[in-house]
Amino acid sequence: MKRALVITNAYSSLASAVYQSARLKEEFSKLGVQTDVLKNGGRPLAVNGGVECGYGGYDFCVYLDKDKYAARMLESSGMRLFNRAAAIEVCDDKMLTHIALAGAVAMPETLPSTLCYTPDSVPDAAYLDGVEKRLGYPLVVKESYGSLGRGVYRADDRASLDALAGRLIGTPHLYQKFISESAGRDVRVIVIGGECVAAMERRSECDFRSNIELGGKGSPHTADAEMRHICGAISEKLNLDYCGVDLLEGKDGYLVCEVNSNAFFGGIEKVTGVNVAREYARYACGKIYG
Repeated sequence: MKRALVITNAYSSLASAVYQSARLKEEFSKLGVQTDVLKNGGRPLAVNGGVECGYGGYDFCVYLDKDKYAARMLESSGMRLFNRAAAIEVCDDKMLTHIALAGAVAMPETLPSTLCYTPDSVPDAAYLDGVEKRLGYPLVVKESYGSLGRGVYRADDRASLDALAGRLIGTPHLYQKFISESAGRDVRVIVIGGECVAAMERRSECDFRSNIELGGKGSPHTADAEMRHICGAISEKLNLDYCGVDLLEGKDGYLVCEVNSNAFFGGIEKVTGVNVAREYARYACGKIYG
């Protein structure tokens, strides 16, 4: 019997997350794969002279969480994950994503925050002098961990930059050049096995962020040759089976804004009519069963 496991976050009840796992189970079932959807933590994982894994009997796992510890432990027990633990870790940390892709694809100029481990500290004014001199205003401030547009801010002047740096001093974050040509607009591309399978343009009339969850509207988009090349390069560089790539359009071409290893596909399925869940299920089964 063919058996697959889909693991979701232990605490999430987002409708988009529930939809994702349900659609994958549906498409795996059509391919003759019995699939269980379980929350992370539903069965024991432990380290005791080796990794003890309670998820035996499955051929593979579609891992829809970002818990790097559980992902590493599942892999150590011999489980094949889609995506692999290392790829999830790099994509979950936006600064690590930019470091990993440096020189491979074009991205907005990005500077890391200096990491702070004492919450009563104050931002380094000299460092922020360098940030504003290099990036100018407005500039984007992003928490290194976050999704759905949360933890992304715009600083229009030094006062707002100081305020954000102070508020986030204990939170890893980054500073990024604002791409004015793409304000409130980007293209989300779903990539499976290095191939672009669906794309939509997202636009917001009320926010510099284009996320649908924040009021942005999606429309079908055709991925051109340059987009396909960029997304293929990202997939190869980060060893991703599946991802969502967010592209901005600057004055000199596309710029990679973010890469999401567990990108929700409900919105793009609705907008484009592409059965992303089916494509992902077919890809995973092809890798495991040939």
